[in-house]
Amino acid sequence: METINLIESFSEFKEVKNIDRPTLMSIIVDVFKSMLLKKYGSDDNFDIIVNPDRGDIEIYHNRTIVDDEFADDSFDFDPAKHISLTDAHKIESDFELGEEITTPVKLDDFGRRAVLSVRQNLVSKIVELEKDSLYKKYKEKVGDIIVGEVYQVWKKELLVFDDEDNELLLPRTEQIPTDFFKKGDTIKAVVQRVEMRNNTPIIVLSRASTIFLERLFELEVPEVFDGLITIKKIVREPGERAKVAVESYDDRIDPVGACVGMKGSRIHGIVRELKNENIDVINYTTNPSLFITRALSPAKITSVKVDEETKRAEVFLKPDQVSLAIGKGGHNIKLAGKLTGYEIDVYRDTDIDTDDVDLEEFADEIEGWIIDSLKNIGCDTAKSVLELSNEELVKRTDLEEITVNEVKQILQSEFE
Repeated sequence: METINLIESFSEFKEVKNIDRPTLMSIIVDVFKSMLLKKYGSDDNFDIIVNPDRGDIEIYHNRTIVDDEFADDSFDFDPAKHISLTDAHKIESDFELGEEITTPVKLDDFGRRAVLSVRQNLVSKIVELEKDSLYKKYKEKVGDIIVGEVYQVWKKELLVFDDEDNELLLPRTEQIPTDFFKKGDTIKAVVQRVEMRNNTPIIVLSRASTIFLERLFELEVPEVFDGLITIKKIVREPGERAKVAVESYDDRIDPVGACVGMKGSRIHGIVRELKNENIDVINYTTNPSLFITRALSPAKITSVKVDEETKRAEVFLKPDQVSLAIGKGGHNIKLAGKLTGYEIDVYRDTDIDTDDVDLEEFADEIEGWIIDSLKNIGCDTAKSVLELSNEELVKRTDLEEITVNEVKQILQSEFE
């Protein structure tokens, strides 16, 4: 019965993960040595041979044959080291004094409790070492991309299995807002952190991290992986927009062009993985004015005033460029500020009184459907609307006259 239990234990250990074979053998030997120490007080005269493939273990006891007279109090007789000649002859009749005798040790001799205790110790030590090995393995992988399979979808996180069926977690907060995964899906993420909770390693993944985007660039752009192009800084609003500042110390390499690729071939793979997140790749520079100008792309900047002490920058643009500089939901200007390290204030460049203003600039004051109606007749700026009479606007747009009057008042106030 005890032997069967041990065989079952070995079959479990064959499937053990993250532990190499020599280490596993060493653990098993150590556990059995502790059992021998308890029974005999020493393990020096024993050989332990583990046969994991067969699911068994062999223990041999090496002793020196001594005269029966020495097996009394006058001689320091140690059952772990010595065996009397009479007992040796019971094993084989031609043994002589002083010879070494090796006999197999049966597990039954230790008793059922001892064998069960050994099995429990084996299981606990293997589990403990497996957890420690998993922790060390993934501690070295922090910042690396891994590919796994979604095993379970919960409200606040996903359970992901790697190729060795280790459990990894992808919290909702570390996912791209538009991410949607179901059981069985293949997922790509970066190892964010590894921590121990209740003596159990917890591996946390991330797809919202800037490191994830950086690793994707390394995968898609060989020049980045080889170090020919350096990513100086990345800022992200996951799922919305990202800005990547790149630099090359080789004048022959265009860092932006290399990252984007022919017809966007390289950047498209990254954008698809990030659920159509807009990615602006810009050339890094130590010139703050130029860096801010590049960071606010795709908007075209008229001029920039930088205050180095307060880390503030005043940016002046044509009225039709303001909305581009700010971006949808303010993401563009927010990311530009994070990328450059400056607090950016945007101003309309109104040096020329006749400057026109795009109708989209009035989206906070004029309803969208009204702006669309005006654009449909070719009026996409404030001046183009004000130049038409009320009658013509009513006729061409089907807007009510009172609405036209209100719109014109709002537009006119911009130039007063």
